Amino acid sequence: MNAPQAHAAGAERRLVELGITLPPPPSPFGKYVEAVRVGNMVYFSGMLPAVGHDLPLLGRVGEALSVAEGRKAAEMAALSALAAAREFLGSLDRVTAVAKLGIYIATVGDFREHPAIADGASELMASVFGDELLAPRVVLGMASLPLGVPVELEVLLEVAH
Repeated sequence: MNAPQAHAAGAERRLVELGITLPPPPSPFGKYVEAVRVGNMVYFSGMLPAVGHDLPLLGRVGEALSVAEGRKAAEMAALSALAAAREFLGSLDRVTAVAKLGIYIATVGDFREHPAIADGASELMASVFGDELLAPRVVLGMASLPLGVPVELEVLLEVAH
């Protein structure tokens, strides 16, 4: 096992150490699947700040929501992604890299604090998988997102065969 794989093997243990309880895995809000594996890559549908099928935070950051609430929404979306990954893979210990993290944020037009919100998702992933498995990320501001959520994540994971 190489160093990143050895580090990733502790993801489930780190969840316990951090006191993180994953929410119920998300369920689709339309006609799609949550994840598909192609080779050693797992592509996930857009991850919303959902708890199961409930959406507790709605609105645009800088309007209905503060930066702190937007950051919390990004963390919630990352927790949903981890729950979906665990359900799909059986264990987060199978993850060998977070290959990509796209963070889409519904904001008002002149908003500039996107990185502070995106860090809510990035920091959670780094806590669980370690900095050496952390992905490059794209952070974009949007006029609106599905169902009125403030954040949607795009997640691509590399997994062990």
